[in-house]
Amino acid sequence: MHGLGNDFIIIDAMNTPCSLDPRQIRTLADRHHGIGFDQLLILEPGARPAELGYRIYNADGSRAGQCGNGMRCLARYACEQNYLDGKTLIFNDGHRRVEARIVPGGLVTINMDPPLLTPAVIPFLAPRQAPGYALEVNGLNVEIGAVSMGNPHAILKVENLAAAPVTELGAAIETHPLFPERTNVEFLELRAPNHIGLRVWERGTGETLACGSGACAAVVWGRIKGWLESEVQVELPGGSLKVSWKGPGESVWMTGPAVRVFQGELYDRQ
Repeated sequence: MHGLGNDFIIIDAMNTPCSLDPRQIRTLADRHHGIGFDQLLILEPGARPAELGYRIYNADGSRAGQCGNGMRCLARYACEQNYLDGKTLIFNDGHRRVEARIVPGGLVTINMDPPLLTPAVIPFLAPRQAPGYALEVNGLNVEIGAVSMGNPHAILKVENLAAAPVTELGAAIETHPLFPERTNVEFLELRAPNHIGLRVWERGTGETLACGSGACAAVVWGRIKGWLESEVQVELPGGSLKVSWKGPGESVWMTGPAVRVFQGELYDRQ
């Protein structure tokens, strides 16, 4: 499935348990020798009757904390399979509870929970919380926002999104020592108080066509900086998302498409 070109394998483990090691995940992620994906999601029974369980992995085999586009795809798939009644679905990975709503037009709305801004929680090595942080990277001094949407994000404002050095700065910031668990990196171009452009370098994957949690993190930082209104259209290379955030203590809501591309079976080639 994909959400704005951010593509995923969803493995249905509701009836058959699935366990993959990092090597197997990397093999599946290879777009020439495997299937190819930005993230892999495993859908499994929830610990409670009214919930579904899930796990998310990056293309390098590491665990991912959150993936907004992937959760929209997971919600649409679970709804099509009638795994939960009604148009509101609850997912729980043991650490995080995610509410999804199926809305008209092939769209899915996800409650991404309130953003986490305390440096120690993100995690980001800073003595105190601030609206922005100075970061030295590749010989440059840049200001970033640091936000967690269940996974860490570093956001920086650029004047020209098309010319932004996403690969160079994205890779360097992802592994910057101030982010002990690495980070996703968002490049934000302000177009209007309700409209931004965004490119994203995803932790463990590289640049992707879209990133739901990254779009949410960018809007949160834009709101903190006073640039943005409470509802924002986020334009990514793969398409558009709507992100809403009223302010501190409130959940971030994200709405966008989720599309099934094909289905098949996995087997052990060894």
